Amino acid sequence: MPPLSEPSAARVKDEGVAASASAASPAGSTSSLALAVLTLCRRELVRFVRQRNRVFGALGQPIIFWLLFGAGLRGSFQPPAWAGSMTYGEYFFPGIVVMIELFTAIFATISIIEDRREGFLQGVLVAPIPRWSIVLGKVLGGTVLAAGQALIFVALAPTVGISLGVVKIVLLVALLLLVGFGLTSLGFAIAWRMDSTQGFHAIMNVFLMPMWLLSGAFFPAQGVPGWLGWIIALNPVTYAMAALRRILYLDLPQAIPTGAAGLPRLSFSLGVTIAFSGVMFALAAAVASRTRSKGST
Repeated sequence: MPPLSEPSAARVKDEGVAASASAASPAGSTSSLALAVLTLCRRELVRFVRQRNRVFGALGQPIIFWLLFGAGLRGSFQPPAWAGSMTYGEYFFPGIVVMIELFTAIFATISIIEDRREGFLQGVLVAPIPRWSIVLGKVLGGTVLAAGQALIFVALAPTVGISLGVVKIVLLVALLLLVGFGLTSLGFAIAWRMDSTQGFHAIMNVFLMPMWLLSGAFFPAQGVPGWLGWIIALNPVTYAMAALRRILYLDLPQAIPTGAAGLPRLSFSLGVTIAFSGVMFALAAAVASRTRSKGST
């Protein structure tokens, strides 16, 4: 028997994943649900390892942005009052961390459209498991990838004068997992209704990129026009960014002020981020439960 070609081998492996998901018992026991979730999560990780171009898309491009904008805006940047003599490269650093998570969420959830086109999604949808477990498996896979790549970049923090310690790293891991979960859930909710990768990219660029730009990642929120300040205040990513900055500067000699002159409190920012992630997952689960994926039978 001749060896399988690369596309055929990948298709066989995907059929095996679909079979594993379908192995859940009709009763929906905890073990069967865990098997389905972990199988789908593992598939996202394996797919990432085999598609190395995604590493450049989600990690290489943000690093290029960081280097170019950090150098280009260094002379004209006016740091906020709490930042002292902070350079733009240092200020922009947390914004790039969130940008990496954003890009990873886009690449992770676009696989939903590819799975539908290849027939894999239809095989999973007929499995005797609740739709939310399918959502959870896909979202967890994207979350692990997003947090992992962001942490790789965080290792560069000392190059811009940001020290890292055990407490900071633990808090950063928890926050990045939380932010990645929320952004991947949002991407899932959008991708589930899409049947075109081009259309998905267009919506992501119009919707998610402004959320990132208007979060305090690219420029400080202080001094902006009133209408823009309201948009920034209502943007949930603003609070993820604020929590990230406060964790990175836990050891700042002077406390970062709150309110208009500084950043939201860490506890409040974490609360908003947790609520955002929970709402986005509920939305993704609701969309997957109430509507049939286009092209499904």
